[in-house]
Amino acid sequence: MIPAVGLALGIIVGLLLQPAVPVWLQPYLPIAVIAALDAVFGAVRAILDGIFSDKVFVVSFLSNVVVAAFIVFLGDKLGVGTQLSTGVVVVLGVRIFSNVASIRRHLFDA
Repeated sequence: MIPAVGLALGIIVGLLLQPAVPVWLQPYLPIAVIAALDAVFGAVRAILDGIFSDKVFVVSFLSNVVVAAFIVFLGDKLGVGTQLSTGVVVVLGVRIFSNVASIRRHLFDA
């Protein structure tokens, strides 16, 4: 539940403060958000499975964001940024939907 509360608070604070994103960071922000959402939904699933660890969550959250941003950065340097960004979105999207399906099963099949 902590990850969901943190996500909700982060969205509320972002909407209230409306921070400006630097131009150089804009290509990486959507990928970082999707990577962070993957970690949050994975944490919710782990809570429902009874195997949640705050240390694993923090490492997963940070490493997902850093690795996804690095892949996009590398793609930009190689001239294939759009293709690698799409790949990251597809892979993380599949993981997110898998976690949501598992969460739904826990909540409604119990």
